[in-house]
Amino acid sequence: MHNRLELKFRLDASQKKALHRLKIFSVADLLFYFPVRYSHISEIKPISQLVAGEYATVYGRFWSPDIKRGFRSKILRAEGEVMDETGKIKVVWFNQAYLAKMIHSGQFVELTGKVMESKRGKYMANPEFKKIDSMPIDIHESLFNFDKKKQSEVFGFPVYIETKGITSKWFYHTILKIIKDKTLNNIEDYIPKEILQKYHLPSLKSALIWIHSPKNAKDAETARKRFAFEEVFCIQLERQHDKFEYRKNKSFQVKLDKNSVEDFLNRFPFALTDSQKKSTETILGDMAKNFPMSRLLEGDVGSGKTAVAATATYATVNQRPNGQSFGNLQVAYMAPTEILATQHFESFIQYFKHLSINVGLITGSGCRKFPSKVNPSGWTTISRAQLLKWVANGEIPILIGTHALIQKTVKFKNLALVVIDEQHRFGTAQRRKLVRKDGIAPHLLSMTATPIPRTLALTIYGDLDLSLLSEMPAGRKQIITEIITPNKREETYEKIRKELKAGRQLYVICPRIFEPDPEKELALNVKSAVTEAKILKTKVFPEYEIGVLHSKMSKEKKENVMADFAEGKINILCATSVVEVGVNVPNATVIIIEGAERFGLAQLHQLRGRVIRSTHQAYCYIFAEAKSEKTISRLKALKTAKNGFELAELDLTLRGAGELGGTKQWGITDLGMEAIKNIKMVEAARAEAVRLIEEDPELSKYPLLKEKVRQKVQEFHFE
Repeated sequence: MHNRLELKFRLDASQKKALHRLKIFSVADLLFYFPVRYSHISEIKPISQLVAGEYATVYGRFWSPDIKRGFRSKILRAEGEVMDETGKIKVVWFNQAYLAKMIHSGQFVELTGKVMESKRGKYMANPEFKKIDSMPIDIHESLFNFDKKKQSEVFGFPVYIETKGITSKWFYHTILKIIKDKTLNNIEDYIPKEILQKYHLPSLKSALIWIHSPKNAKDAETARKRFAFEEVFCIQLERQHDKFEYRKNKSFQVKLDKNSVEDFLNRFPFALTDSQKKSTETILGDMAKNFPMSRLLEGDVGSGKTAVAATATYATVNQRPNGQSFGNLQVAYMAPTEILATQHFESFIQYFKHLSINVGLITGSGCRKFPSKVNPSGWTTISRAQLLKWVANGEIPILIGTHALIQKTVKFKNLALVVIDEQHRFGTAQRRKLVRKDGIAPHLLSMTATPIPRTLALTIYGDLDLSLLSEMPAGRKQIITEIITPNKREETYEKIRKELKAGRQLYVICPRIFEPDPEKELALNVKSAVTEAKILKTKVFPEYEIGVLHSKMSKEKKENVMADFAEGKINILCATSVVEVGVNVPNATVIIIEGAERFGLAQLHQLRGRVIRSTHQAYCYIFAEAKSEKTISRLKALKTAKNGFELAELDLTLRGAGELGGTKQWGITDLGMEAIKNIKMVEAARAEAVRLIEEDPELSKYPLLKEKVRQKVQEFHFE
């Protein structure tokens, strides 16, 4: 199984190179390279109905096999024609002249491949072929009108993703040889037998045979179900083990009486929603335990996650370290960007200015401390060395920053709570750095505004408990969202002009930073932030100040642009989706999203959340260049969905899991993503993983499974 492929098969240099590109080195790698689809029964067509560009399967008699040489290329090819009751089509195999000798004239065949077209008519190029003794059923209309019961009578070839040097046909025949030479007889299953039986999953041997050479649709589906379950199960085992390990640490117990918490909550200029109250109660309950909390707080942009985090912070810094009558426990609050870290610093000053609590800010650009000795109502800039000294001796209980927070030079005296804004930017490795030498680990509150379907959250963040903010604060007006077709652009600009005249500000989101190189790019109609800013300034809104913000700019330049926008010096900000995370400008109440069809629904929802920051009416104008009904229908969901989580579920259904906040970044295969669409499968995998880790945390009774999880973890990258 783990022998290198070249020891078992004769491979030329181009084949080796192609296989290495696909990360296939051993027999096992090849067996776990699964087909992406099968030439399904629905693809069986009479020859008269074949359409150029489509994959199809045809049945008929093969006539006139011949070997010919290309006029210019001199490449030998096999050719002939296949005929059924409705017509005939030419068949060509390039570089495979020997096939002409393998098929005799009049032979019944099944051909599967792509239908091509030239000046001389349609033909099939390099189709997969199978000799058959007779037609599967009589050649008449019923061949092309199967009902479900007859699906098992004919099942086509597996189709694999190809690369230069290796064809789908090569995969099919090579894997078939492995299956026939009994290599699989010695294979051991790593999934415990009782789990396979409980969920009616096939053994590893059966699943490998069925996925590569299914006799019917049910075999293929059952095999895929097994491997989909396996992938989610392995992720869950890894995540549950992380959770088990983290909970072995001790934590500072944070216990604060309800009256104190109520007093703090009453300082907010708004009433908490029911889901904010419930989440706050749950978090404070977790923090009162003697092992560290690991919780993910999910909520739409503007749903009030910061208020919940501030309450947890308040409870923490009002607690004394164990056995002491002086000092405070400490909180580290990590934001994904310097812009957001600075905004949180300013918000926390407002939350805590009535207390004698020092608040610090540490970013790559510099350090600040509140309050200033000179001006107690404001902050002051201090040196990094001085800030680190005060954090180390406990004089600064609240430290806000970016990833600079977890550098080795930053040492806390009594770190009791870590708040991470945008969880997917902070992973297990960073969390381990926070555990003290004496085994005391901080409570962890991760937060995300990225709408994640429940199944994906249960999988990716399987080591965290979930809390959901499902409501928006009272007084917020529902955003008005409109999908704008190209002919309505000018009319929309006039509506926006009225808002700008009223003193409001505008975001314009573009998919690109710069115009593409016409030599290299096909998508020339995709708007760029830099070019759009110039067009708006010269042709649409010349009377307003327009700024540009994108990821290629220096940190300092980004900070300056955002500061100018926040202060109202810039009226219109043209940006890429860099504003998706970490910008809070309440006066910006209008957003245009160009090329909206290029964004997922959840991402569009998150972008429009940037303008739901005040009690003013907010507007989102979605400019879509695509005219297809499917695209417009998908975008219309933005007008009807209640929240981002509903849209994320819809994205999962309509566009696939790869669209969800870039799930490809986690290393989950398409097969694993199929499982993530199935809540029952995810919950079953999670339940079994929890049970196994509770019984045997190190999987010492399951060495094969432990090794499989180790291999899978190398493929996953949860940051």
